[in-house]
Amino acid sequence: METILLRSFSFLAAELSPIFHTNFLATTVLVIAAALYFHFRSKGIYLIDFTCYLPPDSLRVPTSNFIEHIEISGMHDRESVDFQTKVLERSGIGAESCMPITVHEIPPYSSLKATRNETETVLFTIVKDLLSKHKINPKSIDILVSNCSLFSPTPSITSMVINKFGFRSNIKTINLSGMGCSAGILSIGLAKDLLKVHKNCLALVLSMEAVTPNGYGGRMKSMLLPNILFRMGGAAIILSNRKQDKRIAKYELQHLVRTHIGSDDEAYQSVFQQPDEAGHVGVSLSRALLRVATKALRSNMSELGPLVLPYSVQLRYAWSVICKKLWFLPSKKGIYVPNFKKALEHFCIHAGGRAVIDGIEDSLKLHKEDGEASRMTLHRFGNTSSSSVWYELCYLETKGRLKKGNRVWQIAFGSGFKCNSAIWKCISDIDPTKRNAWSDCIHFYPTQNDTLN
Repeated sequence: METILLRSFSFLAAELSPIFHTNFLATTVLVIAAALYFHFRSKGIYLIDFTCYLPPDSLRVPTSNFIEHIEISGMHDRESVDFQTKVLERSGIGAESCMPITVHEIPPYSSLKATRNETETVLFTIVKDLLSKHKINPKSIDILVSNCSLFSPTPSITSMVINKFGFRSNIKTINLSGMGCSAGILSIGLAKDLLKVHKNCLALVLSMEAVTPNGYGGRMKSMLLPNILFRMGGAAIILSNRKQDKRIAKYELQHLVRTHIGSDDEAYQSVFQQPDEAGHVGVSLSRALLRVATKALRSNMSELGPLVLPYSVQLRYAWSVICKKLWFLPSKKGIYVPNFKKALEHFCIHAGGRAVIDGIEDSLKLHKEDGEASRMTLHRFGNTSSSSVWYELCYLETKGRLKKGNRVWQIAFGSGFKCNSAIWKCISDIDPTKRNAWSDCIHFYPTQNDTLN
């Protein structure tokens, strides 16, 4: 019986052998082909280059000019003028920062046409500069994302750019508004998600804030602050998911973490556009803003930390939390603040104001030199809203501090309230002599005055 069974199985194996081997070979080929496909296809999001807007010197707003202007314009009473003067002198903003032409007029002139002119001036300049620098045909752009928080015209800002440069008709466009100063990184995140879906594409991201329509003429101090802090600026960024672009790209996006704590009423109302009692519309910056920003940053760090920090630092942080939570293991030193300098070489903190930079430095236990790019951007260009982190990265490049392999943390805050982080890895040798928004003045920085103290 055993002999008969063995012969039967041997016969069956002999009959099935050709079919089996054919299927096995076909399966092997498919597995190898799939492995090669996933190996060679582009997985990364590459930042080919970016450019920042450099306003003409004729639009500079030295402190003396700003004060004289608000006095002569008659828009503010003496108390409001004195308050703005006091804040401006302590703001850390230098004499080279700029405002659009209409704000220089007496009284300041604001209209839809004037705002559109400011937007076109900034965006058309930087898009032309970026595309021409790399000889990129506008019709090769597959994705266009723009963000401008307080100006949302019809047609949209993306339509302005398409009309000017002749982008092709099937380009994928998104226009973001109302997202605050963190919208620049939000736009990068949106472009990243689109690039993950659409292969072999180029994405153009545009970040700016329109200053023309947002001057506040009332007396509420919390609404007067934006008059002092915000300045003219913008940035254009080219992203790619094409593998061949890795060799020419400056950076690769490693992580992007978004945090929104708007479910908390204090956070939601910390940056709020509304009319005052006299009907003057403005953006109010509450006294709780720094506390809210710290809370949002802490939440953002808790998600970002495991992605970038060494395990030893993560374990130390976890142990400090346990010690703090358990009553029988009191922690006299409080919760350990992770040392992000063990994982990241450079920091671009949103230049929202001197107090914001100081607060974030304290929260992250950073040294003054770690916040240098942010302080110098605030001094030279003011708060340019969503584009400020790009002026800071440009500063680091022009100073020659970025080396291949370095990682940069961009931190942005915005209304809502949001804290967004982007981690970039430098994958090329950056030439600090290439012309950019800092080229003509970089030798003056860092300043040695009280803006560093």
